[in-house]
Amino acid sequence: MDADANARALEDEFFMREAIYQAQAAACLGEVPIGAIVVRENAIVGRGFNSPIGDQDPSAHAEIVALRDAARRLGNYRLPGCELFVTLEPCAMCAGAIFHARIARVVYGARDPKGGAHGSILDLFAEEKLNRHASITGGVLAKACGRLLSDFFAERRSRDEKNRA
Repeated sequence: MDADANARALEDEFFMREAIYQAQAAACLGEVPIGAIVVRENAIVGRGFNSPIGDQDPSAHAEIVALRDAARRLGNYRLPGCELFVTLEPCAMCAGAIFHARIARVVYGARDPKGGAHGSILDLFAEEKLNRHASITGGVLAKACGRLLSDFFAERRSRDEKNRA
């Protein structure tokens, strides 16, 4: 790996850790632990975590919340030149929001075999008919991101079993 690629990988891991902190905040509130941040010129301009239960909003996915936060902070619904870091492969709804926000690059951690829109279920990011595209980097700190989810659901199943007993 050359020096530029190595530096980029280190930056990606740094920002993914920030997204993981957001995911941990979601878990503390009983939400599925998915976190996201928006970065522009190496500065975090938006943060979000899954909150559909608490917000009673089916669109309150981590990506959407982070995009809304960044748009408010930057004063523009379009976010060109921004990167989105998210702990889980975006779903179709979030991919659409990413396109409309004109995010330049998406970096995600774990793949989502049940709803991922970057190849797990379908690949909207490769759809040539769409007029907007973002570059994608997947698998950054994938084990740590996936472990957040598997631990969360294992704990939930265990709690549910105890409640049934």
